[in-house]
Amino acid sequence: MAREAQEPLPMSPSPIRTALSRLRPRLPKRGSSAHPGTAPAVALTRPARPWVRALGLTAVVMVGAWLGLLIVGNVRTPVGPMDTTMTLRPSLTGGTKINVSPLGALELDSHTAPVRLDVDVDRLDPVRSQNLVEHPELISGLQSEITRDVQEGTTELAVRSCVAVVSGAAALGLAVYRRPRRALAAGGLALALLAASGVSAYATWNPKSVLEPKFSGLLTSAPSVVGSARSIVTEFDVYQQELARLVTNVTKLYEATSTLPAYQPDPGTMRVLHVSDIHLNPAAWHIIASLVEQYDIDVIIDSGDTMDHGSAAENGFLDPISDLGAPYVWVRGNHDSRITQKYLSGLKNVHVLDDGRAVTVAGLRIAGSGDPQFTPDRSVVALGDPAERMTGIRLASALRDQERAGTPADIAVAHNPVAARETDGTVPLVLAGHVHKRHTEILKHGTRLKIEGSTGGGGLRAVQNQKPEQVRASVLYLDRNTRRMQAWDEITLGGLGLTTAEVTRHLAEEPEAEPSPSGSLSGTPSPGAPSPSPNPTP
Repeated sequence: MAREAQEPLPMSPSPIRTALSRLRPRLPKRGSSAHPGTAPAVALTRPARPWVRALGLTAVVMVGAWLGLLIVGNVRTPVGPMDTTMTLRPSLTGGTKINVSPLGALELDSHTAPVRLDVDVDRLDPVRSQNLVEHPELISGLQSEITRDVQEGTTELAVRSCVAVVSGAAALGLAVYRRPRRALAAGGLALALLAASGVSAYATWNPKSVLEPKFSGLLTSAPSVVGSARSIVTEFDVYQQELARLVTNVTKLYEATSTLPAYQPDPGTMRVLHVSDIHLNPAAWHIIASLVEQYDIDVIIDSGDTMDHGSAAENGFLDPISDLGAPYVWVRGNHDSRITQKYLSGLKNVHVLDDGRAVTVAGLRIAGSGDPQFTPDRSVVALGDPAERMTGIRLASALRDQERAGTPADIAVAHNPVAARETDGTVPLVLAGHVHKRHTEILKHGTRLKIEGSTGGGGLRAVQNQKPEQVRASVLYLDRNTRRMQAWDEITLGGLGLTTAEVTRHLAEEPEAEPSPSGSLSGTPSPGAPSPSPNPTP
């Protein structure tokens, strides 16, 4: 009895324990497909959606590849007399950027892909540079040497970049997922993306991109060193050779005090500086004089609005024109009075054009007409675009008379683009201003219309605006034999209070013109072209 009393009595299960036992998943029977060790928590967890996993893997791959390129994805390689660092960088637009510290940088629209090639010029090797100075005959073989250096550098960069993106993506994938299979998948996807970027860059490769570079900083002086438009068009045919020649000329910039051969303008190229809308800004004369010297300008063409009110008191502002270093061809703008025109006619080295008059300056035949309106005179109602069109029609008639006389004009000049459009089909190139915005257009009958911005940055009145207006001018390159424009450089400087500078080169495509009618021509603006309002600039 005592022994039996010591044994514990069986206890009935509590209601709570009974409810929990009902919720507990039953173990699968032996031989079933389910894993016997599956934990209850796993049975209650919902798997992640496939697109979420794919998005996460893509993010890991992109970040890892970028980190890999950032850490080890660059190559230090000599290019001619310079030590450079080549790097691939993620980019939305692609292209190539060459940083030449401290001179500035230049950008080339070489390709369209999610990667950009950065070339940093680290330093000029003193030993190799001195060798060039002591043996100038080596300059002739410098281009082939640089081409070979660029080829070797880009090949090494491609291999190193592949290793960098695969390693970076795999390492980050292993750190995030802690599974070797996922890490390998991340590395493979990174390699596939880099290969796709390479295919995209190859498919969109633009071998002529170096002909239209964008310069910034002190490298804005580089276009005059790169060479004339004629030599560029005839000699540059492969991207690597073009880049090599460009780097060669940058070397000359670095060695400004050395005995390297100085740049000589191509005798087959004429250089025209197009300025407009100076509006009494005295800084414009210093800019123009600098461009004349830097680019070895043959003739300056001013498409009007040099003054602001056209009064006799302003005439002294025009005196520096005689000392700019090149012949000055001028047409009257709507801010220039007859008093202004008469004063300019008496200045040395100045050619005033009006009523279709033509002159031959520096081998170029130039014709032009002044603006028919003088808007500062509030006592006269401005006649608007109809008066401008009539002026353009008379200019076109004078151009046809010149052609019939055997002295066809190479360039026509009018202040207002409305008048300039009427010369379509009578001259290869017509220049205008007035709207303070750049625009280039091939008109219906083959004439190229080139509108220049304000070389005076809108004049001193620009301080009334919220942002300073930029200073703009263009250098036009013309073939000395055909008088046809081959290329042009657009020079853009910061407005009042700013010190930025940019030069962009453009090549002139030969226009496909429709036959020109014998009667007067009516120029209709194309979509997107600047169309001046009936009331000229106040």
